[in-house]
Amino acid sequence: MATDTAHVAERINRPADEVYAYASNPAHLPQWAPGLGKAVEQIDGDWYVITDGGNIKVTFAPPNDYGVLDHWATFPDGQTFLNPLRVVPYGDGSEIVFSVRRALGTSDADFARDTCLVAADLARLKAIMESRPL
Repeated sequence: MATDTAHVAERINRPADEVYAYASNPAHLPQWAPGLGKAVEQIDGDWYVITDGGNIKVTFAPPNDYGVLDHWATFPDGQTFLNPLRVVPYGDGSEIVFSVRRALGTSDADFARDTCLVAADLARLKAIMESRPL
């Protein structure tokens, strides 16, 4: 159960549908969120992030027109965590917002570290999207 939430956002100078299309593809996770694991792999139709501690199953919300990229991370011990993620139009571009939830027992330092890592991932996504040809 979460005890705190930090909403981390990044404005991206690309249309929301383009950002959504890129970020919703689990195969792209290593490019914009490399801290999650070494690689991603699809096994029997499910996506897994490969980590030193075992494979983490990542299940995204079904494709939708609302920019919802919520995803569930299921760890090798069976624990599952919901990670709310949205891409919304913002002027001519978009804004992506990740809600970092603090799990019970997470220290202030670890929560701050996790929030900073998410901010770096979203900045990396911004750089990738804005470097693509129009």
